[in-house]
Amino acid sequence: MREVFVVSDNIVSPLGSTTAGNVDQLKKNISGIRKQTDQSISPDPFFASLLGKGGEDRDDIFTPFEQLLLSSIDDALDKTSIDPADKKTIFIISSTKGNIGLLETQPLTEALEKRIALHHSARLIAGHYHAANEPLVVSHACISGLLAIITAMRMLQSGQYDHAVIAGADLISRFVLSGFQSFQAISAEPCRPFDADRNGISLGEGAATVILSSNKNHSSEIRVCGGSVSNDANHISGPSRTGEELFQAMSKALTASGITAKDIDFISAHGTATVYNDEMEAKAINLAGMQDVPVNSLKGYYGHTLGAAGLIESVISIRSLKENLLLPTLGFRKPGTNKPIRVSDQPQTGAFRHCLKTASGFGGCNAALVFSK
Repeated sequence: MREVFVVSDNIVSPLGSTTAGNVDQLKKNISGIRKQTDQSISPDPFFASLLGKGGEDRDDIFTPFEQLLLSSIDDALDKTSIDPADKKTIFIISSTKGNIGLLETQPLTEALEKRIALHHSARLIAGHYHAANEPLVVSHACISGLLAIITAMRMLQSGQYDHAVIAGADLISRFVLSGFQSFQAISAEPCRPFDADRNGISLGEGAATVILSSNKNHSSEIRVCGGSVSNDANHISGPSRTGEELFQAMSKALTASGITAKDIDFISAHGTATVYNDEMEAKAINLAGMQDVPVNSLKGYYGHTLGAAGLIESVISIRSLKENLLLPTLGFRKPGTNKPIRVSDQPQTGAFRHCLKTASGFGGCNAALVFSK
């Protein structure tokens, strides 16, 4: 089976338009989460990490969602010699909501129904780069970004393609925010993952791109080694009460990578700061015997960016491996899970070689992926 290497990446968020810019802000402990008063999204103030209005003008062909994707892909591609039009290159687009916000500003017509379809956006994006292949869409709740990387990894391992451009994005609309509000899942303050006083999520906007290749000449020293997915089969919105199913995904990802739990240097958790998600993750980590492995969540910086979350957090994990620097969990003050885990509350350094990235989402879906240096 062929090895898969990370070639380049990008993050576009309220913290910056490049990976380096984002990392610089994270090192300064700066969060994108602010008190928002945009009444087009909510009549009441709420905390979220939102991008500024406006953006790049592309002759009105592309929506703000698609422009966000293009900006991220452009920056990542500019740092490689990979030809996006090569027949051995596949584009994979990750999102949970895509252009759904258009329903709030435009009348529902047959043309709009076509316009909000994720596959339509994916084809426009791929067409912009003259891609030779039909693009793939991965939309699987909050594991979408991580599942997109796993899907690309498997395609490259099998020899079906040599290169993959994986990009994910989501924007926050009234529809998106009200959905989480209906679950009473939105925090009244910036979210606090794994903290004893956590009370819900903060949403966020952003995009990220990861470019992979099976050609070692394109390697940036990080490999995507193995991944797995599972499902709780428990509830449409509530996670497993035992953590057993996320543990299964973690265990299989480790096995596929040829390493054990003892080899993992840090875990980049989903860490949404809801009571049940963080508790479930802590149980899964304990089942895996990794309760002493440093854990962080980046939601306190970015909020929950939905279809972009797995990609944004993977890019930061890749940078953490490269720089041997684990970032803290912003907002964490005191342990808040019944099963103890080692939540990073200060920057940590070390000779890092292996990272485990996890994600979970509505419908009981779970994903785990190993990055190695």
